[in-house]
Amino acid sequence: MQHHPSEIKVRKTSKVLEIKFGDEQFVLPFEYLRVYSPSAEVRGHGPGQEVLQVGKQNVNIERIEPIGSYAVRLIFSDGHNSGIYSWDVLYDLGQNQQSNWDSYLDDLAQAGKLRTPEAS
Repeated sequence: MQHHPSEIKVRKTSKVLEIKFGDEQFVLPFEYLRVYSPSAEVRGHGPGQEVLQVGKQNVNIERIEPIGSYAVRLIFSDGHNSGIYSWDVLYDLGQNQQSNWDSYLDDLAQAGKLRTPEAS
Protein backbone atom coordinates (compact mmCIF):
# COMPACT_ATOMS: atom_id res chain seq x y z
CA MET A 1 0.00 0.00 0.00
CA GLN A 2 1.28 3.45 -0.83
CA HIS A 3 0.95 6.17 1.76
CA HIS A 4 1.25 9.89 1.21
CA PRO A 5 1.53 12.37 4.09
CA SER A 6 -0.86 15.26 4.39
CA GLU A 7 1.46 17.18 6.71
CA ILE A 8 5.11 17.11 7.85
CA LYS A 9 6.54 19.34 10.56
CA VAL A 10 10.09 19.44 11.89
CA ARG A 11 10.07 20.42 15.58
CA LYS A 12 13.69 21.35 16.31
CA THR A 13 13.13 22.29 19.96
CA SER A 14 11.53 18.96 20.87
CA LYS A 15 13.65 17.09 18.29
CA VAL A 16 10.76 15.31 16.62
CA LEU A 17 9.30 14.99 13.14
CA GLU A 18 5.52 15.13 13.14
CA ILE A 19 3.98 13.43 10.13
CA LYS A 20 0.32 12.95 9.37
CA PHE A 21 -1.12 10.31 7.06
CA GLY A 22 -4.87 10.88 6.84
CA ASP A 23 -6.27 10.33 10.34
CA GLU A 24 -2.99 8.91 11.67
CA GLN A 25 -0.28 11.11 13.11
CA PHE A 26 3.18 9.97 14.18
CA VAL A 27 5.68 11.84 16.33
CA LEU A 28 9.09 10.45 15.41
CA PRO A 29 12.15 11.50 17.43
CA PHE A 30 15.18 12.56 15.40
CA GLU A 31 17.30 9.92 17.14
CA TYR A 32 14.85 7.19 16.11
CA LEU A 33 14.86 8.38 12.50
CA ARG A 34 18.65 8.50 12.50
CA VAL A 35 19.20 5.01 13.91
CA TYR A 36 16.58 3.56 11.53
CA SER A 37 17.85 5.38 8.45
CA PRO A 38 17.02 3.45 5.28
CA SER A 39 20.54 4.10 3.97
CA ALA A 40 22.99 1.32 3.06
CA GLU A 41 25.39 2.88 5.58
CA VAL A 42 22.95 1.84 8.35
CA ARG A 43 21.06 -1.12 6.88
CA GLY A 44 23.89 -2.62 4.87
CA HIS A 45 23.42 -4.24 1.49
CA GLY A 46 21.68 -7.35 2.75
CA PRO A 47 20.47 -9.26 5.79
CA GLY A 48 23.00 -9.39 8.63
CA GLN A 49 24.93 -6.36 7.37
CA GLU A 50 23.13 -3.80 9.54
CA VAL A 51 25.37 -1.40 11.46
CA LEU A 52 24.26 -0.59 15.02
CA GLN A 53 24.10 3.18 15.42
CA VAL A 54 25.40 4.43 18.77
CA GLY A 55 25.70 7.81 20.44
CA LYS A 56 22.88 9.41 18.42
CA GLN A 57 20.76 10.71 21.32
CA ASN A 58 21.56 14.38 20.64
CA VAL A 59 21.36 14.29 16.84
CA ASN A 60 19.34 17.01 15.11
CA ILE A 61 17.79 17.30 11.69
CA GLU A 62 19.50 20.22 9.98
CA ARG A 63 17.18 20.23 6.99
CA ILE A 64 14.71 18.18 5.03
CA GLU A 65 14.82 17.92 1.24
CA PRO A 66 11.97 16.67 -0.95
CA ILE A 67 12.82 13.80 -3.30
CA GLY A 68 10.27 13.91 -6.08
CA SER A 69 6.76 13.32 -4.78
CA TYR A 70 7.58 10.08 -2.99
CA ALA A 71 10.19 10.78 -0.30
CA VAL A 72 12.39 13.15 1.69
CA ARG A 73 16.09 13.18 2.50
CA LEU A 74 16.86 14.04 6.10
CA ILE A 75 20.13 15.87 6.68
CA PHE A 76 21.36 15.15 10.22
CA SER A 77 23.73 17.18 12.39
CA ASP A 78 26.22 14.27 12.54
CA GLY A 79 26.74 14.54 8.78
CA HIS A 80 24.50 11.60 7.82
CA ASN A 81 22.59 12.51 4.66
CA SER A 82 22.29 9.37 2.56
CA GLY A 83 18.93 8.07 3.79
CA ILE A 84 15.98 8.52 1.45
CA TYR A 85 12.83 8.19 3.54
CA SER A 86 9.97 7.21 1.25
CA TRP A 87 6.45 7.85 2.49
CA ASP A 88 6.00 4.10 3.01
CA VAL A 89 9.22 3.92 5.07
CA LEU A 90 8.06 6.81 7.26
CA TYR A 91 4.62 5.25 7.67
CA ASP A 92 6.21 1.92 8.62
CA LEU A 93 8.53 3.64 11.12
CA GLY A 94 5.48 5.27 12.67
CA GLN A 95 3.42 2.08 12.78
CA ASN A 96 6.25 0.05 14.32
CA GLN A 97 7.87 2.74 16.45
CA GLN A 98 7.54 1.05 19.84
CA SER A 99 8.69 -2.41 18.75
CA ASN A 100 11.55 -0.94 16.67
CA TRP A 101 12.66 1.23 19.59
CA ASP A 102 12.53 -1.66 22.07
CA SER A 103 14.58 -3.78 19.66
CA TYR A 104 17.13 -0.98 19.25
CA LEU A 105 17.52 -0.56 23.02
CA ASP A 106 17.97 -4.34 23.37
CA ASP A 107 20.64 -4.34 20.64
CA LEU A 108 22.47 -1.47 22.35
CA ALA A 109 22.39 -3.27 25.70
CA GLN A 110 23.64 -6.53 24.19
CA ALA A 111 26.50 -4.66 22.51
CA GLY A 112 27.33 -2.75 25.71
CA LYS A 113 26.83 0.55 23.88
CA LEU A 114 25.07 3.80 24.79
CA ARG A 115 22.64 6.21 23.19
CA THR A 116 24.69 9.14 24.47
CA PRO A 117 27.75 10.27 22.54
CA GLU A 118 31.06 9.21 24.07
CA ALA A 119 33.22 12.03 25.40
CA SER A 120 36.28 12.74 23.28
